Formats: sequence, structure tokens, C-alpha cells
Amino acid sequence: MDITLPQLLNEKETSRMLAVSVAALRRWRREHRGPRFVKLQRAVRYSVSELSQFLERNSSWHEKAADSRSAAQREVRRANATAQG
Repeated sequence: MDITLPQLLNEKETSRMLAVSVAALRRWRREHRGPRFVKLQRAVRYSVSELSQFLERNSSWHEKAADSRSAAQREVRRANATAQG
């Protein structure tokens, strides 16, 4: 049985991906309003697929998402493709 694990990013990688500070990610976690994350003991990790969904859910141009993609979404897809290839 093959199990495909999601690509997980650390806080620094995620902050670069979303163009926000690590402090902002930490504040969002405290306020329960940022992207979903997993905690592996003390390590916080973010799934690339969850980040993509988070961007989709929180875009101000949600209706036009099918027509255009943000640079952050392209970066998430690129990171995901790199992890799979």
C-alpha cells in the first residue's frame, strides 16, 4: 500500500510563500484565522495544498480565480510539482 504524504513547509518557508512575517503566521494561529497547520511535537508545519486552498478562500477576487492566479498560488503549485517530481 503506497501512502502519499503531503509536502509540508516550515514557518519560514510559509511566510515567504504568503509574503507575510513569521510573527503574522504565529498571530494568525493564536487567533484561529490563518491557514490550517499541523504540529509535530513542537514543530509547526503547513501543507502546500492547504496553503493553496487558504489563498483561494481568502482572495478578494474569488469570483475571478478561474481566470487569473496570484504569484503566491503559482509558487505553491511550483513547490508542489517539485516535491512530486
